[in-house]
Amino acid sequence: MVHGKLEVLLICAKGLEDTDFLNNMDPYVVLTCRTQEQKSSVAKGAGSEPEWNETFVFTVSDDTPQLNLKIMDSDLTNDDFVGEATVPLEPVFQEGSLPPTVHQVIKEEIYCGEIKLALTFTPAVETRRPDEEEGTYSSWN
Repeated sequence: MVHGKLEVLLICAKGLEDTDFLNNMDPYVVLTCRTQEQKSSVAKGAGSEPEWNETFVFTVSDDTPQLNLKIMDSDLTNDDFVGEATVPLEPVFQEGSLPPTVHQVIKEEIYCGEIKLALTFTPAVETRRPDEEEGTYSSWN
């Protein structure tokens, strides 16, 4: 079983639907990997072309199929849902790192912009002692 550390470099988004009518929206991203959730900073007044350039770290295993990104617009009362993207993790488990890649942002099954991020996976170091053989539970024979 593969397990280790997933680094997500959240770069920017473009072409997002601006949910604010009077001002530019203040977008942020909620990143979810299984039960782990992290939130980016709010790109104040960035509108539909926000930039973050922030790195997030998750502990993952190969039974973690995807990273979910939910883009929100920070408002005084209720934050507005802008769109979401789902990023499969299998390619980064195989390659080790993926260069900045654009992913489609979807809202109600309709394309509504793009988000760009880079991924790096670092496998955890095996903790098994060299004298242990796989499948044996005791050194007494």
